Amino acid sequence: MDLPNQHLSRVDPRLGVLIKRVGPLKLPKPEHNDLYPALLSAIAHQQLHSNAAQAILGRLKSACGEALPTPAHLLGLTDETLRTCGFSATKMAALRDLAAKAVDGTIPSRTRALRLSDEALIQRLISIRGVGRWTVEMLLIFTLKRPDVFPVDDFGVREGYKILHGLEQQPKPKAFLEISLAYAPHRTRATLYLWRAADELKKPGTVLNKA
Repeated sequence: MDLPNQHLSRVDPRLGVLIKRVGPLKLPKPEHNDLYPALLSAIAHQQLHSNAAQAILGRLKSACGEALPTPAHLLGLTDETLRTCGFSATKMAALRDLAAKAVDGTIPSRTRALRLSDEALIQRLISIRGVGRWTVEMLLIFTLKRPDVFPVDDFGVREGYKILHGLEQQPKPKAFLEISLAYAPHRTRATLYLWRAADELKKPGTVLNKA
C-alpha cells in the first residue's frame, strides 16, 4: 500500500477497508494535456451521454480538418456550422466565450496552469460561460492530476461517503469540506475511492466489515 492509501486508511478506517477490498486505483491517462481542449470537451459533454457528446465532437473535428478547432478557428465558425455539429444555442455561446478567453489569456497554458494553485485556477476558469466549479475540479483531477482535489458538490462522492459510513443522508457540502480535511493532502485519491464505493458497496451481498 502506497503512502497516500496508508494515510487515508489511518484517518478513515472504513475507507481503509474499502481500499484493501478494491486495490490500487490510478487516474487514467488524460485525453487532453492542455486546458482549452479539455474544457471544450467538457462543455460538449454537459448534460449528454458520453456517446452523444463524442459524436458531436467527431462532427466538429470533421468540420475543422479532423482536429478540434483552435480558439481563433472556433471564433470564426458560423452558428450554422456549430448547430449542424449538434451544439445547442447555450453551448454555442459557451464555446465562443471559451475561445475568446483562450485568446485573451484568461485560460492559461498548461505550463502557466501548473504554477497556479487549485483555487486560483478555479476562480479564473469559472469566469467562462457555462463552466462551473465542478467542471474545473474535474479538470484539476483528470487533466492536471492535482493530488488534493475534493469535489464536495459531486453526487457520487457524497453518495459513496454516505454508503461507506452508513449514513441516512449525504453530508452537506460545507460539512463535507470539513470532513475532507482529514484526507489532505491526498483528497483526489479519496475521491477516486468514494466514487468506487457507491458502486462497490451496492453489490448484492456486499458486507464491509469495520477495520
